[in-house]
Amino acid sequence: MASFGQNQCILALMPFLSAFISLVMCRELQETSLSNKHEQWMAKYGKVYKDASEKEKRFQIFKNNVALIESFNAAGNKPYKLAINQFADQTNDEFKASRNGYFRELRTTTETSFKYENETAVPATIDWRKKEAVTPIKDQGQCGSCWAFSTIDATEGCMGGLMEDGFQFIIKNGGITTEANYPYKAADGTSKIKGYEKVPANSEAALLKAVANQPISVSIDASGSAFQFYSSGVFTGECGTQLDHGVTAVGYGTADDGTKYWLVKKSWGTEWGEQGYIRMQRGIDAKEGLCGIAMDASYPTA
Repeated sequence: MASFGQNQCILALMPFLSAFISLVMCRELQETSLSNKHEQWMAKYGKVYKDASEKEKRFQIFKNNVALIESFNAAGNKPYKLAINQFADQTNDEFKASRNGYFRELRTTTETSFKYENETAVPATIDWRKKEAVTPIKDQGQCGSCWAFSTIDATEGCMGGLMEDGFQFIIKNGGITTEANYPYKAADGTSKIKGYEKVPANSEAALLKAVANQPISVSIDASGSAFQFYSSGVFTGECGTQLDHGVTAVGYGTADDGTKYWLVKKSWGTEWGEQGYIRMQRGIDAKEGLCGIAMDASYPTA
């Protein structure tokens, strides 16, 4: 029989044992809940893994990403939200490798004219989608072809590239083919351009003049996990200026809270972000613009 002293020790330990058991049960329930959430996510996006080992690996990544997303949203200190999307079983390195394909090279170039330089009156807001000047959102898939979609949804190349190279190809080729022959493009007929111009670098003011007149191909640093899971709101960072993603600025405006933004078209499908778009903060102190959006912009000329 247990002595009186032993009974006292057992009684003293009971609260700690109870708390430990509750903690273990809570963790098991959370794991079960996350496992079910992962299964539902797999069904939604048609995910199939080659074996149990790969599935477990992807589940662990999924679990870490869910924790990151929930923690970010719970903090509530940013004007944008993250969400569990089709990229939730990828690490950020895997995501960048498959989705970002812009290669910025240091080239010796001569200054080109900027036809919007003398614009003095620009509208307070513009959305080129409303003027039917923007093609539908595409999903580039596991292909680093963002640079191609940034031009005019014209060319394709999965190993990365430069938007200006796309423009040069269209000029040299005399245009690009039709939707019937090349479904990766979104407009019927043949698109032709005579040339392209660069927007003066490191000037959001110059970029504003350009976007006020037409959609503009821009480059950004989209390497952060916040980009991977962006869902809604005006994106304010974190990001750097190591340009790795080609996108299209198709407008600008001001949010209800007074934050100025660029309206940016992506190529990650309509389930990402705001139906395939992201609003990025405009008018920041850094001359490069948020995520380097003002560093390297260009547009085709008629």
